[in-house]
Amino acid sequence: MIKREENGATFRGRVRAALYGVAYGDAMGGPVEKLSAGEIAEKYGRVTSVDRRWHRLDEDEVSRNGRTRGHGIITDDTLMTICLMEVYTDLRRHIDAWDMAGPFVRKIAWEKRWIPELEKNTVLIERLFYPEKWIYHRLQLAACDPRQGGVGNMVNCGAAMYAAPIGIVNACNPAAAYNEAIGFMSGHQQSYGLEAAGVFAACVAEAFRPEATVRDIVQVALKHAKDGTFSAIEAATKLASDLKGSSRSYSEIVTTLHDAMLTFSPMGDDVRHGPEKAGQATAGYQPSRLLSIEELPLALAFIILNDGDFKGTIEDSINSGRDTDSIGIMAGAILGAMGGEATIDQATLAHIDGTNKLDILAIADAFSEAAKEILRDDLSRNASWQRSLSELGCQTTPVVKGKAT
Repeated sequence: MIKREENGATFRGRVRAALYGVAYGDAMGGPVEKLSAGEIAEKYGRVTSVDRRWHRLDEDEVSRNGRTRGHGIITDDTLMTICLMEVYTDLRRHIDAWDMAGPFVRKIAWEKRWIPELEKNTVLIERLFYPEKWIYHRLQLAACDPRQGGVGNMVNCGAAMYAAPIGIVNACNPAAAYNEAIGFMSGHQQSYGLEAAGVFAACVAEAFRPEATVRDIVQVALKHAKDGTFSAIEAATKLASDLKGSSRSYSEIVTTLHDAMLTFSPMGDDVRHGPEKAGQATAGYQPSRLLSIEELPLALAFIILNDGDFKGTIEDSINSGRDTDSIGIMAGAILGAMGGEATIDQATLAHIDGTNKLDILAIADAFSEAAKEILRDDLSRNASWQRSLSELGCQTTPVVKGKAT
């Protein structure tokens, strides 16, 4: 169990570890994404390292959309997170849907960077899945109201997967993180895809609070989640608490969690798209107040099952199958923020950096300075607001035993 009072994590160290957690979960989950838990067990035994071969490498290049993975390569989950960090670093303020339409669109559609899966220097939009390309289509080409950018998009975890920086610039203030994520990500997603982004950002914000525990993270998620997202998180975390310490095998635990998620995410293991699905009716990916993405509920469940242990949680998340990289990055961001720099394995960090032509710590440090400026401005405004209310005769100090203190 992570002990907040003992890890001595600084703000900068927590930011570094959160980004490392994203990249680590992404690089470990990427090679096995879309495989079921059973298929992963059959092909790999148990994935415990980022240095694994991609299960699709034997397919032809057309089938793989010209992509490669494995052996530490990150995916769009990490690249989108980095792009959002860069937006904050450039703007040095809080953001909204107009910043999705302007600065963020420029990052993904017009600024070239090394895309590891494509093995070339190009714009990120060339790599993105269609629900993420939607950002450019709706906000630049269709020129819609930025707040309506997510309307009509395929509902998925694509917004939640890169919402961690929003939690960081609202560190220790989950409500503010939730609201900012909903405002910004409305330019990208809708329905329960948007809701998950808000809840994930709130969890990351809570993870920065020095005394925060796993229980606190879960309570914050339940406090802010609405509709199907609330129900899915409640079901997954309750099951995890009940299963924790039981004699059930890992495969039995995963099956139990997946069975519970079917109520909210009806695709199950059938997450691959091919010509045979053209024209098929499905309840998945449609707006609904009853459904939820499964990545965040499952990440929280594995955090509970592992008492917040960084490596064990991410390994369990990855080996559970399906959208492995996104489950891994959500668990990694939350636990990296909680544990701070002590969670970073230097050899693995060097491997990820070298494989992807990145400098994760430098990116995190630049963003950390911008985030601290934003937080300092927030505190200054809050002090000014309190003074103004006090001049108006409003009670702004806590009351103890009927008296102001």
